[in-house]
Amino acid sequence: MSYRDLLKDKKRIVIKIGSSSLHHPETGGLDYTKIDVLVREICDLKNRGKDVVLVSSGAIAVGRRAVGIAADELKETSKKQACAAIGQTRLMMVYQKIFAEYNHMAAQVLMTKNTIVDNLNRFNARNTFMELFELGAVPIVNENDTVATYEIELGDNDTLSAVVGALTDADLLILLSDIDGLYSDDPRENPDAHFISEVDDLDEVMDMGKKSTGSDVGTGGMNTKLQAARIATVSGIDMVIANSADIKVIHRIVDGAEIGTIFKAHRDDSFDLPLYVQQMHK
Repeated sequence: MSYRDLLKDKKRIVIKIGSSSLHHPETGGLDYTKIDVLVREICDLKNRGKDVVLVSSGAIAVGRRAVGIAADELKETSKKQACAAIGQTRLMMVYQKIFAEYNHMAAQVLMTKNTIVDNLNRFNARNTFMELFELGAVPIVNENDTVATYEIELGDNDTLSAVVGALTDADLLILLSDIDGLYSDDPRENPDAHFISEVDDLDEVMDMGKKSTGSDVGTGGMNTKLQAARIATVSGIDMVIANSADIKVIHRIVDGAEIGTIFKAHRDDSFDLPLYVQQMHK
């Protein structure tokens, strides 16, 4: 049995999808076909008896398109926050409608760094997630961009998804991105870059993170994904980075297919999630 075969037995899965995966690159409009497939994949995992959390970007991009503001015009924090407020409700309306078509419920959870750092907030957030699982709902998580500023933001949804995984005792994290997985170098710039399908020792690959992102609507490059892998693996969570070009990779990954890069979990019981989150960006 290969290590990938163990993914079939995962009980609680966090799936992160980025802004660039949810929008048509030509127009910036939502890609409803992709979203429909994403929801269908999640509902099928639910029907297999698994708990699923979706960490979804896209609120600011949806909001700015609704009010006709270009990406390069979003320089003021208040404008970004206003677009997030408009976009988040629109995005949730889309998710709620499509989940309902497959007889499942979506629930909105918005978080900031304070959700994790503050003991009472963290306790309450965890209890809410657990109750949502009991009720059979799919929590859809995003950073609370309407109130978050630099001091209290987690900064990117790669990190947020790993934090949510640790908070909810997940055992698998799937990061859907615009790249097939981890390469020895950026394959868009270096044709000799080779693909890495399995990572056992994270320290050996941490310097492969690049702080760039290939999209004007996303915030995370490979660097943020490796930081997410750090949180996930020490929290006992296997993590897979895969390409979102075909959303159906979700069930194939869970079925043990050799897709994307898998980062093997190595639980460290001394890992202090609140302390780690508090020290981020310092």
